[in-house]
Amino acid sequence: MNYPNGRKKARNESNKPKRNNTLFGNRGMTLENDINETNSFYLETNRAVVHKKPTPVQIVKVDYPQRSAAVIREAYFKQASTTDYNGVYKGKYIDFEAKETKNSNALPFANIHEHQVEHMRHVLEHGGICFLIIRLATEGETYFLPAEPFIEFWDLQFQGGRKSIPTTKIKEHGYLIPFTLQARVDYLAIIDQFYF
Repeated sequence: MNYPNGRKKARNESNKPKRNNTLFGNRGMTLENDINETNSFYLETNRAVVHKKPTPVQIVKVDYPQRSAAVIREAYFKQASTTDYNGVYKGKYIDFEAKETKNSNALPFANIHEHQVEHMRHVLEHGGICFLIIRLATEGETYFLPAEPFIEFWDLQFQGGRKSIPTTKIKEHGYLIPFTLQARVDYLAIIDQFYF
């Protein structure tokens, strides 16, 4: 029997263990999915209005192989995006970045861009609540890290300091976010405790 790509099936191919694509298909999306589910729950229960910001993209070239299907062939980022999420909670503007790391020792600053940090500074200057949600994948823990200590660690790299924030510092300056069934990443519990 031939496969759609024209390659013949090898005799021992059916005996090979199949790779579970669900393990590899959505790497890095677990935290984002959990936050999106949490935000949906917050919206449904009228606790807060928080949404993921769309990335601004300029589409340049589109092919239409079929009438019902369009394929984007070329696109560019219109501008640098800011943080991942923003919204309103109890009359206060909230803005945050979500990061997941498999590094058991630190969150590398290479995962965060200068313009995102500048955006965080502006949010803080205008009285908004700004923070990072960091998932330490190796430990299965998720932390709420206020932007203030994060920015301090960020600035140290330009004075000869580390180019990452150690997980020990994330735990020391951050707050473990409780995992609940309906609000998987219940960051409002932390905001209620420390801001209201």
